[in-house]
Amino acid sequence: MHLTDIPFGVTTWADVPATEHPGERGVAVWRTRQFGAVRVRMVEYSPGYLADHWCEKGHVLLVLTGQLTTELADGRTFTLRPGESYQVADHAEPHRSSTDVGATLFIVD
Repeated sequence: MHLTDIPFGVTTWADVPATEHPGERGVAVWRTRQFGAVRVRMVEYSPGYLADHWCEKGHVLLVLTGQLTTELADGRTFTLRPGESYQVADHAEPHRSSTDVGATLFIVD
């Protein structure tokens, strides 16, 4: 990631318009800011959420609340709790997310 031409700014996430993205089960609510090639999101997964696709986009993801399970295409699974994060490169390891209890995430990609 190369951060250029981004002036200092403050984001009040509650003021950023929300968009809904249905999963295979449940819904993801995204609040998204775009800074050049860098996308920054606050994402809320509803309880019972399961992504409807395998993602190949690279991310740095931090769990703020709840609990997130991330499954890799090779069968490995990781459960993250508040204060835990993961990072993965573009096209490195397909992954998908789910949560039984809901989760709020901060994602940079």
